Amino acid sequence: MPATHDLTLGITLAVLGAGLLHASWNALLKSARGGDPMLDTAGVVAGSCVWALAALPFLPLPDAAAWKFIAASTVIHFAYYVTLAHAYRAGDLSFAYPLMRGTAPLIVAVLGIVFLHELPSAHALFGIVLICCGIVSIAFVRREAHPPAAARWAFANAAIIAAYTLVDGSGARVSGNAVAYVTWLIFIEGLPFLAWLAWRRGAPAIAYVRASWRRGLLGGFFSLAAYGIVLFAMTRAPVAAVAALRETSVLFAALIGALWLKEGFGATRFAGAASVALGIAALKL
Repeated sequence: MPATHDLTLGITLAVLGAGLLHASWNALLKSARGGDPMLDTAGVVAGSCVWALAALPFLPLPDAAAWKFIAASTVIHFAYYVTLAHAYRAGDLSFAYPLMRGTAPLIVAVLGIVFLHELPSAHALFGIVLICCGIVSIAFVRREAHPPAAARWAFANAAIIAAYTLVDGSGARVSGNAVAYVTWLIFIEGLPFLAWLAWRRGAPAIAYVRASWRRGLLGGFFSLAAYGIVLFAMTRAPVAAVAALRETSVLFAALIGALWLKEGFGATRFAGAASVALGIAALKL
């Protein structure tokens, strides 16, 4: 399904909703009492696999052309889960999350020009830059030094996010059904990560994931729904614009961090929020 080049109000609101869902499952990871980000990530991955498996009987198979994208994305998502867990182990949610999510759309915009031949208009590019600057600024709302390892893992995760965004945006477009694509993808790509973790960590890991099944199912539903909305949007609008809009999830994460995790908000985050709002307006011009 080819993308149109209109970022409609409906698509904009849907992607903003996906951002809220994405921020919610990341906050669930960071707030988990177990203190093991890798196992908490596994719980969400397992939950999303369960939801995907339940939906598969009601969905068609994606077109044959889409399966190479699903295979590539499965490998990339394995690296995503590992780097995500390391980023949250090394740094705070309020630092690692905006850094990784704020830099990814700029990489997507560049790669989209090269591989998808989608050249953003001047106002769209301005909007993407404003959104990214606003998001990254939120990472530095606290003035104390952050661990260098947290920044390294966050930047590695940003590059991986950009890679799977381009792969899945392309795969959803050729699949014939974006919902079927994302559901098969989420089911398949979670299995290698879960199998690897079970092999590496053994019975205690399996017991941990089983014990946290409520959080896993809730986070897994949020994760599947958020990515499904985003990939559907990428079949209707330019990938770079959707990728930038999706990362407004950082604003929701900042609010969740302030209200739930007691991380504070402050003037810097307000300035970042204003930059993001102006970026959204620029995308809609």
